[in-house]
Amino acid sequence: MMNMGGPTTLPEVGDFLSRLFHDRDLIQLPWQKRLAPLIAGRRTPKIVEQYRKIGGGSPILRWTKLQGAEMCKLLDEIHPETAPHKTYVAFRYARPLTEEALDEMAADGVQRAVAFTQYPQYSCSTTGSNLNELYREIMRRKERGAPEGNIDWSIIDRWPTHEGLIETFTQRVRDVLNTYPEDVRATVPIMFSAHSLPMQIVSGRGDPYPAEVAATVAGVMSRLRWSNPYRLTWQSQVGPSAWLGPQTSDTVKGWAKQGYKDAVVVPIAFTQDHIETLYELDQELVEEAEEHGMTLKRAESLNDHPLFIKALADIAASHLDTMDGTTSTETTRSGAVETWNQGRTSRQMQIRCPGCINPVCGEQKKFFADGTVGVGEDQLRS
Repeated sequence: MMNMGGPTTLPEVGDFLSRLFHDRDLIQLPWQKRLAPLIAGRRTPKIVEQYRKIGGGSPILRWTKLQGAEMCKLLDEIHPETAPHKTYVAFRYARPLTEEALDEMAADGVQRAVAFTQYPQYSCSTTGSNLNELYREIMRRKERGAPEGNIDWSIIDRWPTHEGLIETFTQRVRDVLNTYPEDVRATVPIMFSAHSLPMQIVSGRGDPYPAEVAATVAGVMSRLRWSNPYRLTWQSQVGPSAWLGPQTSDTVKGWAKQGYKDAVVVPIAFTQDHIETLYELDQELVEEAEEHGMTLKRAESLNDHPLFIKALADIAASHLDTMDGTTSTETTRSGAVETWNQGRTSRQMQIRCPGCINPVCGEQKKFFADGTVGVGEDQLRS
């Protein structure tokens, strides 16, 4: 189960930030190897304080382990032909890291594995970065003849419109809307907030993330019968460069000026609580709304919602069926049309962004699509 991860304890914050600022799939800086530690060091005290305010660390590992364990229980029941199933957590910036997950898989003698992104909407800077790191680590192990270098891999690389995901989000939104009096309920605006991206990644490279997030939002609003006014907004901008907008905080200010007194915020790109929900939304944004005369309520994260656990199991089971050739690749086990995952990877993953300049992306996509390594792979392991 791949995700960004988060520091479980306060002493881990510095290493977490250092790995993040070293990642050239996410951020590209001149003299990055020198600048990354400096930037991480400067930001660490501020971020430590934010984690302190949410309890002393991120709960994302706890939620991911719980989701994985519950998914496997259900998967063993609905897909016994590949049971028993076990999940391994591979975080990009916090422990357990990708290399630690592979070490654990090697100790267990794993021969067949599915890399299952926990970002429902694909971005080169999130799922892409996780897969690039997984590919590099596999290549390192192939070089030294380690058995885990020969694991048979397939990828669940995106699932933004899966019916279980959409229905769980819809229930979370309905739960918070139902806290308002019936006569005003349909007038409360909804902010679907997702982590922003620099415009260089979106317009320069052609990253599919904004379109896939919008697809999730449209799915939820369709289930809600377009009952409320809404906007897709973006949070967590860092630095002075142009990012996707409007920013979530700016939306609150704008709606307050227009006379709105209430709003609902929905973390539409996150499947677990972590610092961006527990601090940025629950504390910073709520306080900002209050300063502008608004009352803000947040829809709960998906976390351990039974429908979401079922969705994870259904996605995994349908993928395994596809690999076995036992079901149509365009129909999920529950009967809904689903075209994101077809074969070892989705068709969408097999095309690079039009403006991609990262050679690792091409090599990684080829490797996971057909199990082969292309020309130039010797340059990618450094």
